[in-house]
Order: sequence, then structure tokens, then C-alpha cells
Amino acid sequence: MSDSSHPPLRPKHLGQPSELPASPEAAILDYVANPRVGDLYLVRFAAPEFTSLCPVTGQPDFAHLVIDYAPGETIVESKSLKLFLGAFRNHAGFHEDCTVGIGRRLFDEMRPKWLRIGGYWYPRGGIPIDVFWQSGAPPEGLWLPDQGVAPYRGRG
Repeated sequence: MSDSSHPPLRPKHLGQPSELPASPEAAILDYVANPRVGDLYLVRFAAPEFTSLCPVTGQPDFAHLVIDYAPGETIVESKSLKLFLGAFRNHAGFHEDCTVGIGRRLFDEMRPKWLRIGGYWYPRGGIPIDVFWQSGAPPEGLWLPDQGVAPYRGRG
């Protein structure tokens, strides 16, 4: 890659034993070269059992996250993404901060053509909070399937 500020393409986690990071900030996301760099396509990660902590009560919060992106020169390595998301289980943050923070970090580090994240949070206090962020308008011609998470009705 021509930009030396981009993270190195030597995965730390792939094929190696890895422990859950102590925090999202301590997590290292790995990126590998996009094998279809000239093609416009969508990659989706669904994390239906995402967990973080309420910053006020310390109680667990649960969400179904859906991350969609159109790769640029790199793709995120899935094991490192799983460890990054798992590091939120002891992280105290509001739904908005967690959802947007995950999207921003992936976008800023991976530099995809486009990225969106949907955070479908389960209710606390009787109100589900859904949080959505995207990096901008999707590229023309990119197929954008529905994220497939129903509005809250016991979301099962």
C-alpha cells in the first residue's frame, strides 16, 4: 500500500492463540489485502450477541450489530473483529457511543469505500434504542440489502 500511515498487513491474530483484549482501546484490529480490490461489493458482519455495560448502572446492555462495508484496499480480519467486539463486554458506554465508535474506528483504520453500522439494542427501562451510522452516501451501484433485523417485538 502506498500510504505508510495505514496499519500493517501482518495479522496478529490469524492462526495464533489470542486472548480477549481488556478494552476496546487495547484491541488490535487486523486488516488483510482485499482479494477483489477492483470490484464493488458488500461485506456484512452480524453480531447478534453484542454486550457492553451501562455507564450509569453497570448493568449489561445487549445489541444485535450489523456492519456492512464496501472494501477499498483492505478487509478486516474476522477473528480480530470478534475480539474487538468482545472487548466491549466490560466497557461502560452509552449505546450511541458504542455503535458509532465501532463504525468510526473501522472506517478510520480500514478506509473502505463505504461503511454503515446498525446497532439494534434490546430494551432497558422498556425502550429499545436503535443507533445507525454511515460514512456517507453509498457508492453508486452497490447492492444494499436490508439489514434484516426486525423492529423490536421481542426481537427473537
